Amino acid sequence: MIDEGKLHQETARAIQAEGALNNDIIREAFATLEQSYIEAWKSTTIEDVTGREKLFLAINVVGKVKQHLQAVVNDGKLAAHQLRELAQTAEREKRWQDVQ
Repeated sequence: MIDEGKLHQETARAIQAEGALNNDIIREAFATLEQSYIEAWKSTTIEDVTGREKLFLAINVVGKVKQHLQAVVNDGKLAAHQLRELAQTAEREKRWQDVQ
């Protein structure tokens, strides 16, 4: 059985996540962090294996955060679609009962 409450919650979360992804300050923060980590990574010495590994992980974390936000948006779009389908099904059932 489909939990409508959960679908509404996922839809609301998607709106927030999409707002964050489209927020200029957040975009700037992601870009700045990623660029500064890349620059720091490029400037490490050959002996600084640990430093490079940490910076590599930091670069990947920025990408993982963006991916997570996009996944929340995608889940919310799917939830909104399911809610529309539920509403359409309920409307058809109501019409059918009115006919009988």
